[in-house]
Amino acid sequence: MKYRIVHTTRYRYSQPVTLCHNEAHLRPRSFDRQRCTDSRLAVEPPPALVHERTDFFGNSVIYFAVQEAHDLLTVTATSHVDLCAPTAVSALEASPPWDALAAQLRYDASPAAIETRQLALDSPMVASGSDLAAFALPSFGPGRPLLAAVYDLNQRIHREFTYDPHFSTIATPLSEVLTLRRGVCQDFAHLAIGCLRSLGLPARYVSGYLQSMPPPGQPRLRGADTSHAWFAAFDPHTGWVDFDPTNDQIVTDQHVTTAWGRDYSDVTPLKGVVFGGGAHTLEVAVDMEPEGTSNSDLVTSNQ
Repeated sequence: MKYRIVHTTRYRYSQPVTLCHNEAHLRPRSFDRQRCTDSRLAVEPPPALVHERTDFFGNSVIYFAVQEAHDLLTVTATSHVDLCAPTAVSALEASPPWDALAAQLRYDASPAAIETRQLALDSPMVASGSDLAAFALPSFGPGRPLLAAVYDLNQRIHREFTYDPHFSTIATPLSEVLTLRRGVCQDFAHLAIGCLRSLGLPARYVSGYLQSMPPPGQPRLRGADTSHAWFAAFDPHTGWVDFDPTNDQIVTDQHVTTAWGRDYSDVTPLKGVVFGGGAHTLEVAVDMEPEGTSNSDLVTSNQ
């Protein structure tokens, strides 16, 4: 599947901004089943400085600085992506026992294990805890195959939590999400990651887009109305397997990956520092369109 993705962000300020420094995670990744063939970032007003680097996790990060006074900042990323469906994980029960894997990763000193183990540690927005372990354990019986347990956890989050776009912000504690059983895709991804890490298992946060083309008369998949987030669990035989608890799925060829890391703070689509500006409003629009068709998925979000 080939997609054209246009991600537009607009900041409107009540007073002029005299200078801003920004970082963007908006260029989709290229890896075994996904290839970003082209990605361009347009900024208005034009930036005085632009620099692209690769971060610790292999994500593309674009830094730019606007040095002229402005009360409207518009950032538009236009990307073209070739995407293949992930390898079918048909044998969830064939993955190794989760508890044996957790014990192995704890003591394995190989470079691969050390690289993976860092994603079993706490991160700025996801801290392990007994409450998260207690929520996870009904899915993780002794000796249960890892991927079967993770898939069960994925289903339980979808079933037991309410998708509520007005409930949380990026500052909402994970404990509050767990207690009130509400949130958005970012919260559900963090919840699953916290559950896995509380059991000694690695998990990573994945940021990207979800293209949805529902049948006539049917609602869009939840989470398709802005950029999306999900999580991945590590199976030493299969590699990283991505799960989408918001939509109760193992990811498909409708999920485009932009970046991955420990949690949202590693892969924020756009963040920065401004001088001046006063109060501001934020508008985000995502248009994800299969190339060669006239179908489009245009949405607007205030997140």
